[in-house]
Amino acid sequence: MGVSSGPLTWAAVVQTWHLDAVSTTVIVLLASAYAWCYRHNREAEQPAGPAQAGCFAVGMVLWVLATTSVIGTYAYVLFWMRALQVLLLLYVVPFFLAQATPVTVVRSALGPAGRDRLDRLLASRPARVLAHPLTTSVAMLATPWLLYLTPWYTAALDSEWIGAPTRILLVVIGFGYFYARLQADPVPRRYSQLISLLITVAETLGDGLLGLVIWQGSLIAEAYYSGLHRSWGPDQRLDQTIGAGVLWILGDVVGLPFVLLLMRALSRDEKAHAVQVDAELDTAEAAENEGAAPSGLWWENDPQLRDRFRRG
Repeated sequence: MGVSSGPLTWAAVVQTWHLDAVSTTVIVLLASAYAWCYRHNREAEQPAGPAQAGCFAVGMVLWVLATTSVIGTYAYVLFWMRALQVLLLLYVVPFFLAQATPVTVVRSALGPAGRDRLDRLLASRPARVLAHPLTTSVAMLATPWLLYLTPWYTAALDSEWIGAPTRILLVVIGFGYFYARLQADPVPRRYSQLISLLITVAETLGDGLLGLVIWQGSLIAEAYYSGLHRSWGPDQRLDQTIGAGVLWILGDVVGLPFVLLLMRALSRDEKAHAVQVDAELDTAEAAENEGAAPSGLWWENDPQLRDRFRRG
């Protein structure tokens, strides 16, 4: 269980901080590794730029806020604050990390032998299965259902041995999802973004259904929250209703940039496909013209007669 906390006030929002040792350690290690690789990838043919580094920095800051700020503290006290933390760790933080193209940065920092090993790893069958858009989408869709509708939720609140790995797992699942769907990095196999848009429609329906279940369903972790003896803030039912809104409505809002990126990628793929088709048609037309019989009178195809009539 997290640290004890009083009523959630504006002063508490600014002053409340606590150390999430596991998340902080992972954040420091990842930030150090990315910074080292980013410095050494400047010599690559297409190095990652400041935009990618900025996305990584935003993702790291949001990760820190979700785990060590007032959000991380009151996630043990309020259901809706826990929902906000899950939303940040599962959707928002991984979105920015995927936009930072970490695989490209790492690959550019490696030597030729390291790049070959990484390319072979990405081309392997396990990588193709794990990074398939359907695999990552199923994991992303199933995780909130399993978290909220099984004892996993209460166990993650009661024990840091479960809670800390859960927070890391949420980021890993979210990153795999956006890595496979955005395809900003090298992936085992590229798929049409039209597939991603269709999957997104199904995911929206699934998220909305989960929001309804949490909103209208029985109280989640009722014994845990009752044991806190909280005398301030919303009651358990209202608290859970607000949390359902955070997951459902706010989740759709933060998902809009992702949908826009998918649409832009789809438009880019369609334009590239159109250019490829035009080039193939031009090549076929040129080959057909070369193989066709020359047109005109029969004597125009004889070099001697053609030259004689031209002199005449």
